[in-house]
Amino acid sequence: MKFKEAVTYDDMLIVPQYSDIESRSEVDATSYLGHREFTLPIIASPMDTVSEAQMAVTMSKAGGLAVLHRYNSIAEQQKMAIEAANSIEWVEKKVAAAIGVTGDYLERSEALIASGVDILCVDVAHGHHSLMKNALTTLREEYGNHVYIIAGNVCTLEGINDLADWGANAVRCNIGGGSICSTRLVTGHGLPGLQTIFDCARTDRDVAIIADGGLKNSGDMVKALAAGADFVMCGSMLAGTTESPGDIITLPDNSRVKEYRGMASRDAQMDWRSKSSTPEGVASYIPFKGSAVDILKDLDGGIRSGLSYSGARTVAELQHKVEWARQTSAGLMESGTHIMTAQNGRRK
Repeated sequence: MKFKEAVTYDDMLIVPQYSDIESRSEVDATSYLGHREFTLPIIASPMDTVSEAQMAVTMSKAGGLAVLHRYNSIAEQQKMAIEAANSIEWVEKKVAAAIGVTGDYLERSEALIASGVDILCVDVAHGHHSLMKNALTTLREEYGNHVYIIAGNVCTLEGINDLADWGANAVRCNIGGGSICSTRLVTGHGLPGLQTIFDCARTDRDVAIIADGGLKNSGDMVKALAAGADFVMCGSMLAGTTESPGDIITLPDNSRVKEYRGMASRDAQMDWRSKSSTPEGVASYIPFKGSAVDILKDLDGGIRSGLSYSGARTVAELQHKVEWARQTSAGLMESGTHIMTAQNGRRK
């Protein structure tokens, strides 16, 4: 039996090349969703512990985008959208919000668009599905090309091509790679994140690629962009911040945490629909990180620096020039800040 080998972010490194870039400021990581320009190619995930109005405003000011989550009533999501639209000080508001593929998705989309949303994100775990096909074709019949549609998730070339043909302008690519997602463990299905981007980037459709899940740092973001992504979507890196929803909890040792959970976790399912199917995610707590503004500045700097190591001033140039190398497990260990590992080994 033949089977494909699939690599993820930790398996690969980008080989440095000659560069004449003297400052990160020379690098332009601008990407587009249709005519909408984003100077930071990062999208905050539509999770109820990541993206509400405050995160949307923060992401917009940083040059990126947040997708308002859908795990509430239409009125509650509409209120978030209005708050975000009224707070974003741009001529072009660029407000995004998630909807599902069944139930109230048409009513919800109508309310969101009326509230200032101009980007809809059709949000399901397995996007290469007849329900997605029906939702996308129905939305296009309803709104034509007057609304920009992100859809997903998929992890194959066939998946991204079909979603584009059904009406998606951008596609979230990856299944089961998130830090609190257990889809691959529960179902046995999925593909490693970087391989997903390699495969989906072979599309000949006019569709934006969003690398969604499995990204742990700015280096992974650079790899995703180099592999063919136009944007990266992240949850865990922005969860636990001042701008993410939820209370700051002080533990007995005076450390502070915030809740972070997958939307297919049992806790999340019980909260938003009062019942639970087999969970494909977990709920947890992560250390409180302070403001997302500082995190986004570091990620922006890391992306710009990453492009400069390949002598690339734009993402398109990086994708053209990139040279990949497969690293060993020892190489991966060496890639990290391993001084503490070495010191601990000597102590033993």
